[in-house]
Amino acid sequence: MKISIVTISFNSAKTISDTINSVINQKGVELEYILVDGGSTDGTIEIIESFGDKIHHFVSEPDKGIYDAMNKGVDLATGDIVGVLNSDDFYSNEYVLSKVIQKFEDNIDAVYGDLVYVKQDDTSKITRTWVSKDYQEDAFKKGWMPPHPTFFVRKSIYEKFGSYSLELRSAADYEFMLRVIHKHQINLAYLNEVIVKMRVGGESNVSLKNRVKANKEDRKAWKMNDLKMPPFLFIRKPLSKIGQFLKR
Repeated sequence: MKISIVTISFNSAKTISDTINSVINQKGVELEYILVDGGSTDGTIEIIESFGDKIHHFVSEPDKGIYDAMNKGVDLATGDIVGVLNSDDFYSNEYVLSKVIQKFEDNIDAVYGDLVYVKQDDTSKITRTWVSKDYQEDAFKKGWMPPHPTFFVRKSIYEKFGSYSLELRSAADYEFMLRVIHKHQINLAYLNEVIVKMRVGGESNVSLKNRVKANKEDRKAWKMNDLKMPPFLFIRKPLSKIGQFLKR
């Protein structure tokens, strides 16, 4: 079973090598690695090119934002399974992808796992732990969602239900998972271990102002899918993350 990993980047020279190495050093998998860059000017392109043919597809051009770049990568993917790993994230060990593939059975559409946030300048220091747990029906109504960098989905699911919406700036990954998991009820499998390490400072979490914007986008995500957003979800969703800071 072939797996395609998509990494998007823009001026990521400080972190991109860690990301690339964590992908190309995966053991026991048929791998396709796709890099989509937004036209970096800080040396990112040169770093990517230095890996040669270990990068199977490389595009560097202006885009309409992170989700446009993700869509470009998904469109290029020829694997049975597609995962997205951003340029400041990296896999926790060299057997992550082989374990992910083992979880895909005939009736499994997507696999997800756990994630830890680490310090920018010292990735050995964990600041927050995201334990996803097994999916329960209607879990999205209680604020649940899996961490997107740990979410692997069959290419056929993208083909059937579509990719990331450009109507959203920071919640298109949430909307995609809401659409395919909650609305269309694809079959999931949970890999109960930390498989991705993410440097702190995500787009929707870097400030209270951005968190408010993200909550507005969450509401729009439900509306886009003709779903009624549960009362107080705008509170339950961020509150559901409090425990992540206690699991360091």
